[in-house]
Amino acid sequence: MTLIENAHVITVDGARRELPQASVLIDGERIVSVGERPASLPDDAVRIDGRGHVLTPGLVNTHHHLYQWITRGLAADHTLFEWLTTLYPIWAGIDENAVRTAALGGLTSLALSGCTTTTDHHYVFPADGGDLLGAEIDAARTIGLRFHPTRGSMDLSEKDGGLPPDSVVQGLDDILSDSADAVSRWHDPSADAMLRIALAPCSPFSVTTDLLRESALLARELGVRMHTHLAESLDENTYCDEHFGCTPLQYMESVGWVGDDVWFAHGVEFDDDEIERLAATSTGVAHCPTSNARLGNRICRTRDLVDAGVPVGLGVDGAASNESCRLLEEAHQAVLMARARGGPTALTTRTAIELATIGGARVLGRADDTGSIEVGKLADLVLWDLSSVAHSGIDDPVAALVLGAVPPIIGTWVNGRRIVGDGTMLTVDTDAVAAEVAREHRRLIDKAS
Repeated sequence: MTLIENAHVITVDGARRELPQASVLIDGERIVSVGERPASLPDDAVRIDGRGHVLTPGLVNTHHHLYQWITRGLAADHTLFEWLTTLYPIWAGIDENAVRTAALGGLTSLALSGCTTTTDHHYVFPADGGDLLGAEIDAARTIGLRFHPTRGSMDLSEKDGGLPPDSVVQGLDDILSDSADAVSRWHDPSADAMLRIALAPCSPFSVTTDLLRESALLARELGVRMHTHLAESLDENTYCDEHFGCTPLQYMESVGWVGDDVWFAHGVEFDDDEIERLAATSTGVAHCPTSNARLGNRICRTRDLVDAGVPVGLGVDGAASNESCRLLEEAHQAVLMARARGGPTALTTRTAIELATIGGARVLGRADDTGSIEVGKLADLVLWDLSSVAHSGIDDPVAALVLGAVPPIIGTWVNGRRIVGDGTMLTVDTDAVAAEVAREHRRLIDKAS
């Protein structure tokens, strides 16, 4: 057992309770009490003093591209389509070693910024790359995060009018076979699952209509979720209008891509009617404010999405368009971007914490077991230190978390296991990971030159 006591507990439960100087008891994988300190504990129970600290649910990352961790800082001043065409030839050289190393770097950064559950959208599969999805799954097991990787795909290359080079796309039959195999090998539908798979054709401008339609049918046959990029930029609007005569969402709906088993990354360009349609179908959105700004796209209508009842979570997006990939910063940026668009009351700090926790859990279909601090839920928790000079004197702990600097982490627990202690990863040597990331970055760049 582990008892975290005397902490300010932000539960994000149904009543949105915030409990000063409260205790949370972990037994195995689950939370067994919240609030009062238990009358007795076993002699071998671990006790953590939470005075001066804030306990939150673990943060949930709903969109990422881990392989990009070793291509950060490139094409820094490009539009989305320019950025993609610059980086695709480099990404064509990835292999198992590159992907595992990139995933170790990216997942370490997430863990050190309070993330306990993350998805990943991996869609680049060079023919000689090896078992790329398996490589990042191995990295997630090493780090200890709850992992929802998606088996992405592309079948529309440059020769067919798409953006990716021919070397990184696959044929439809191969994609469907590999997708079914990924679900069979790795997907765990159990309530306490550490690993779940979704299917994720990349985007309307890199896949065929047949792939979207067949992937939706396969995902629903296998009982897994569906993910893709959508409504990210004006360039995408133009592409869909020219090729399909409709908006991106209208196109996706025509091939079966709306529903409570679907979530879209970005969702910047939805109009009023489309937001209503997303809400009516419980189709989710991964809001990626830092990446959207980094690539010069417009500002997501987060307040309107939330008010309509659309499931909304936060995502760091790929490291090549968000070089820090610290998830708590996305809550910070979500507030700033929403207020830049809609004024000072457009998004509160508490709504931002909800998006980062229970909102993300809802998007990934995990809200029954994660995303809040409640008895019976999985013990995915983060204890933040607000006692240092960066946060002392801020009376409101939620404002301190969302508007202040990213605080040091006293402890992060995933499935009841502590993976971060006193700001240090307990599962990997971060210096060794950093050195390997540098080597793989240089190897990949040299390979492309």
